[in-house]
Amino acid sequence: MATHRHYYQPAAAMHMPSKAPASASLYPVSRVPGSPPEYSDASTTAGSRSSGGLTFSSASGDFDSNSASYSGVDVVGVLNNRLQNSFDPTPLDRGLAKQAQTSGQLNAKQQELLELQALAQRRLKGVRANFNEGLKTARETKRDLEWTQKRVSALKGKAEKAHPDEYRRAAQKYTFDEY
Repeated sequence: MATHRHYYQPAAAMHMPSKAPASASLYPVSRVPGSPPEYSDASTTAGSRSSGGLTFSSASGDFDSNSASYSGVDVVGVLNNRLQNSFDPTPLDRGLAKQAQTSGQLNAKQQELLELQALAQRRLKGVRANFNEGLKTARETKRDLEWTQKRVSALKGKAEKAHPDEYRRAAQKYTFDEY
Protein backbone atom coordinates (compact mmCIF):
# COMPACT_ATOMS: atom_id res chain seq x y z
CA MET A 1 0.00 0.00 0.00
CA ALA A 2 1.46 3.28 -1.05
CA THR A 3 1.42 6.17 1.35
CA HIS A 4 1.09 9.65 0.03
CA ARG A 5 2.43 12.48 2.08
CA HIS A 6 1.35 16.02 1.61
CA TYR A 7 3.55 18.73 3.04
CA TYR A 8 2.74 22.37 3.29
CA GLN A 9 5.26 24.40 1.33
CA PRO A 10 4.92 28.15 1.92
CA ALA A 11 5.53 30.35 -1.11
CA ALA A 12 7.59 32.84 0.87
CA ALA A 13 8.71 33.26 4.45
CA MET A 14 5.96 34.75 6.61
CA HIS A 15 6.78 37.25 9.32
CA MET A 16 4.69 36.67 12.41
CA PRO A 17 3.93 39.60 14.75
CA SER A 18 5.77 39.67 18.04
CA LYS A 19 3.96 38.60 21.21
CA ALA A 20 5.53 41.52 23.04
CA PRO A 21 3.00 43.98 24.53
CA ALA A 22 5.01 47.07 23.52
CA SER A 23 6.18 48.26 20.14
CA ALA A 24 8.31 45.89 18.08
CA SER A 25 11.26 48.30 18.13
CA LEU A 26 11.79 47.64 21.86
CA TYR A 27 12.05 43.85 21.53
CA PRO A 28 14.03 41.62 19.14
CA VAL A 29 12.19 39.60 16.55
CA SER A 30 11.01 36.43 18.24
CA ARG A 31 10.40 34.22 15.22
CA VAL A 32 13.00 32.45 13.13
CA PRO A 33 12.06 32.51 9.42
CA GLY A 34 12.15 29.30 7.43
CA SER A 35 10.09 26.29 6.58
CA PRO A 36 8.73 23.96 9.25
CA PRO A 37 10.82 20.88 10.07
CA GLU A 38 9.89 17.60 8.55
CA TYR A 39 9.15 14.76 10.92
CA SER A 40 9.67 11.13 10.14
CA ASP A 41 7.10 8.47 10.88
CA ALA A 42 9.53 6.79 13.23
CA SER A 43 8.89 8.08 16.72
CA THR A 44 10.10 6.48 19.88
CA THR A 45 8.15 5.77 23.00
CA ALA A 46 10.06 8.54 24.76
CA GLY A 47 8.38 11.02 22.47
CA SER A 48 11.41 12.42 20.68
CA ARG A 49 11.37 13.23 16.99
CA SER A 50 14.24 14.02 14.73
CA SER A 51 14.65 15.24 11.19
CA GLY A 52 17.68 16.51 9.39
CA GLY A 53 19.70 17.84 12.27
CA LEU A 54 16.74 19.19 14.29
CA THR A 55 15.91 17.19 17.39
CA PHE A 56 12.95 17.77 19.69
CA SER A 57 12.72 15.81 22.90
CA SER A 58 9.60 15.89 25.02
CA ALA A 59 11.33 14.16 27.93
CA SER A 60 13.70 17.05 28.69
CA GLY A 61 12.03 19.88 26.84
CA ASP A 62 15.31 20.68 25.02
CA PHE A 63 15.87 21.09 21.33
CA ASP A 64 19.05 20.96 19.33
CA SER A 65 19.65 22.68 16.05
CA ASN A 66 22.74 22.03 13.96
CA SER A 67 22.01 23.70 10.65
CA ALA A 68 18.35 23.10 9.96
CA SER A 69 15.98 25.92 9.20
CA TYR A 70 12.80 26.01 11.26
CA SER A 71 9.98 28.40 11.96
CA GLY A 72 7.18 28.63 14.44
CA VAL A 73 9.55 28.36 17.39
CA ASP A 74 9.07 31.30 19.72
CA VAL A 75 12.64 31.82 20.95
CA VAL A 76 11.68 34.49 23.47
CA GLY A 77 8.86 32.29 24.73
CA VAL A 78 11.14 29.29 25.14
CA LEU A 79 13.78 31.36 26.94
CA ASN A 80 11.11 32.99 29.09
CA ASN A 81 9.72 29.58 30.05
CA ARG A 82 13.20 28.31 30.92
CA LEU A 83 13.89 31.42 33.00
CA GLN A 84 10.58 31.08 34.84
CA ASN A 85 11.26 27.41 35.52
CA SER A 86 14.81 28.06 36.75
CA PHE A 87 14.09 31.22 38.79
CA ASP A 88 12.93 30.64 42.36
CA PRO A 89 11.28 33.81 43.76
CA THR A 90 11.22 32.45 47.34
CA PRO A 91 14.50 34.12 48.46
CA LEU A 92 13.34 37.38 46.91
CA ASP A 93 10.02 37.11 48.73
CA ARG A 94 11.84 36.39 51.99
CA GLY A 95 14.09 39.37 51.37
CA LEU A 96 11.09 41.62 50.75
CA ALA A 97 9.40 40.33 53.90
CA LYS A 98 12.57 40.92 55.92
CA GLN A 99 12.89 44.40 54.43
CA ALA A 100 9.28 45.18 55.36
CA GLN A 101 9.85 43.93 58.91
CA THR A 102 13.04 45.95 59.26
CA SER A 103 11.31 49.03 57.85
CA GLY A 104 8.50 48.59 60.38
CA GLN A 105 10.98 48.22 63.22
CA LEU A 106 12.86 51.32 62.08
CA ASN A 107 9.61 53.29 61.89
CA ALA A 108 8.68 52.12 65.40
CA LYS A 109 12.10 53.15 66.75
CA GLN A 110 11.85 56.49 64.96
CA GLN A 111 8.45 57.09 66.58
CA GLU A 112 9.85 56.08 69.97
CA LEU A 113 12.77 58.48 69.52
CA LEU A 114 10.39 61.31 68.65
CA GLU A 115 8.32 60.60 71.77
CA LEU A 116 11.45 60.50 73.95
CA GLN A 117 12.67 63.75 72.39
CA ALA A 118 9.33 65.42 73.17
CA LEU A 119 9.51 64.10 76.77
CA ALA A 120 13.08 65.42 77.13
CA GLN A 121 12.00 68.83 75.84
CA ARG A 122 9.12 68.96 78.33
CA ARG A 123 11.50 68.00 81.16
CA LEU A 124 14.03 70.59 80.01
CA LYS A 125 11.35 73.29 80.13
CA GLY A 126 10.52 72.23 83.70
CA VAL A 127 14.18 72.24 84.72
CA ARG A 128 14.69 75.67 83.16
CA ALA A 129 11.65 77.01 85.00
CA ASN A 130 12.95 75.58 88.30
CA PHE A 131 16.43 76.98 87.62
CA ASN A 132 15.05 80.44 86.82
CA GLU A 133 12.93 80.34 89.98
CA GLY A 134 16.02 79.29 91.99
CA LEU A 135 18.01 82.21 90.54
CA LYS A 136 15.20 84.59 91.45
CA THR A 137 15.11 83.22 95.02
CA ALA A 138 18.92 83.47 95.30
CA ARG A 139 18.84 87.14 94.19
CA GLU A 140 16.09 87.92 96.70
CA THR A 141 18.03 86.16 99.47
CA LYS A 142 21.21 88.06 98.58
CA ARG A 143 19.29 91.35 98.62
CA ASP A 144 17.75 90.46 102.01
CA LEU A 145 21.17 89.53 103.44
CA GLU A 146 22.71 92.78 102.22
CA TRP A 147 19.84 94.78 103.78
CA THR A 148 20.21 92.84 107.04
CA GLN A 149 23.99 93.42 107.06
CA LYS A 150 23.49 97.15 106.55
CA ARG A 151 20.88 97.24 109.32
CA VAL A 152 23.12 95.33 111.77
CA SER A 153 26.09 97.62 110.94
CA ALA A 154 23.92 100.68 111.50
CA LEU A 155 22.66 99.35 114.87
CA LYS A 156 26.23 98.48 115.89
CA GLY A 157 27.39 101.98 115.08
CA LYS A 158 24.51 103.53 117.10
CA ALA A 159 25.21 101.25 120.07
CA GLU A 160 28.93 102.15 120.01
CA LYS A 161 28.15 105.87 119.99
CA ALA A 162 25.43 105.70 122.62
CA HIS A 163 27.24 103.42 125.10
CA PRO A 164 31.00 103.39 124.33
CA ASP A 165 32.22 101.81 127.61
CA GLU A 166 29.66 99.00 127.62
CA TYR A 167 30.27 98.37 123.96
CA ARG A 168 34.04 98.03 124.49
CA ARG A 169 33.58 95.56 127.38
CA ALA A 170 31.07 93.51 125.41
CA ALA A 171 33.35 93.53 122.37
CA GLN A 172 36.26 92.20 124.48
CA LYS A 173 34.09 89.57 126.08
CA TYR A 174 32.36 88.47 122.87
CA THR A 175 34.69 88.75 119.92
CA PHE A 176 33.26 87.89 116.51
CA ASP A 177 35.07 87.74 113.22
CA GLU A 178 33.99 90.49 110.89
CA TYR A 179 33.00 89.52 107.43
